Amino acid sequence: MPAALISVFDKIGVVHFAKGLHELGFEIISSGGTARTLKENKIPVTEVGEYTGFPEMLDGRVKTLHPKIHGGILYKRGVKEHEDKVREHNIKSIDLVVVNLYPFEQTVVKKGVSFEEIIENIDIGGPSLVRGAAKNFEHVGVIVDPGDYESVLQELKEKHKLSHHTRSQLMRKAFEHTAAYDAAIASFFAKHEGGAGAFPQKLILSLEKASELRYGENSHQKGALYRKHGEQTFSDLLVHGGKELSFNNILDTDSAFALSQEFASEKMHACVIVKHNNPCGVALAETQEEAWEKAFSGDTISAFGGIVAFNKPLEQATAKKMNEVFLEVAIAPGFNESALETLKEKKNLRVINAQALAGKQKDFDGKTVLNGLLWQDYDNVLLESFESVTKRKPAESEKRDLNFAWVVCKYVKSNAIVLAKGLQTIGLCGGQTNRVDCVKISGERAQKFGFDTKGSVMASDAFFPFKDSVEKAVELGVTAIIQPGGSLRDAESVAECDANGIAMVYTKTRHFRH
Repeated sequence: MPAALISVFDKIGVVHFAKGLHELGFEIISSGGTARTLKENKIPVTEVGEYTGFPEMLDGRVKTLHPKIHGGILYKRGVKEHEDKVREHNIKSIDLVVVNLYPFEQTVVKKGVSFEEIIENIDIGGPSLVRGAAKNFEHVGVIVDPGDYESVLQELKEKHKLSHHTRSQLMRKAFEHTAAYDAAIASFFAKHEGGAGAFPQKLILSLEKASELRYGENSHQKGALYRKHGEQTFSDLLVHGGKELSFNNILDTDSAFALSQEFASEKMHACVIVKHNNPCGVALAETQEEAWEKAFSGDTISAFGGIVAFNKPLEQATAKKMNEVFLEVAIAPGFNESALETLKEKKNLRVINAQALAGKQKDFDGKTVLNGLLWQDYDNVLLESFESVTKRKPAESEKRDLNFAWVVCKYVKSNAIVLAKGLQTIGLCGGQTNRVDCVKISGERAQKFGFDTKGSVMASDAFFPFKDSVEKAVELGVTAIIQPGGSLRDAESVAECDANGIAMVYTKTRHFRH
């Protein structure tokens, strides 16, 4: 008679599965709460202690850690020495191991959880069973995901055994499961022992696949989206219309939504338009419709095929205006039904309700290099200070525009320059190899779309190494500048501002975005 060891914390579907195994002639070996659940449902069970002759002990810490359990899982079928040993010690052949683990990740995020409770939710016997069965997958099936119960049961009914392919697939999932479990424990202790900002000696990432993508950044590349365990990401949100989100759609949507959420507490409406992971139009206004019109007018060419994000639920008046333009994605923390119906007229437009992600911040940022990974805290800081360093101090209206431009500047690729006027971006430039070119190009873009740069403010993501950027700002009629400060030639830039009546503010924080 084949035997199955079943010991699960998550008991969803286990009764139906165990009943099916029993009907197929399996002996069910189980322990603790799983055994009680199966017995309550009239399924014959051999308890682990009954089989091993050794009772559960130490508050359940020691249950399945016994040679009669692990021997039955690990012995090689058909190898005489192994066969002789299991017969000698009266060890049953355990052909199927069904285990899922204590909920460590769910425990550590519980409000008010004690350290002792966290420790007790580190599973020891479960991972040992899973790893043993996975190692011996040539002979043993291992199930860690209740989602596999039905397909395994069906295959056993049809073929009376699991195919090598099925056992191999289950083995892979089992090792991924235990690796993710250990990674979660290691991650917790890295933070607990070293603090939230500590970088552990070994960086262990545990992510689950959220979705496979049609392709990667380019059509010849494969791509997939991974997420933190138990957390939602863009593929989990309600998407109306259009094809599935692509690799580039997700990157741009993330950037646009993150910038819109910088204005989450702002009473005014914010609209952000992103193209190729750079904002091309951003505005604040009293109405959402006006915010859209101002953001769109900032660069009507780049907005074509862009991603649009809002800081407040989407309204119908805005939707009607948006329908006049080809857009890839519209994302907001909710929307009214009339707005959704209006946007559905654009069959290829994806409309995303991101209410579940509103107010969320990223923890870390990583970039791959050859044979390595750069890993850092995410840039969640905005301003360390707002220090006026010129003879003329910014007026209140300039202060609002400077703060607005500084927020936007954080999301523009370095070297980043933002020209703003009336809480609207009128010229943006990033990704150039020198800053003065960015000032020049941002001015040219503003003029291209009919904006008068006189009276505008300018934000720079990093300091000015020379006064040439300020000189170019003077030509554009800029009246106030915000920048980190810290250059050896800061005095020259300040003097140039003073000579032309420009107010300059230092933030003491730079925002490189590579």
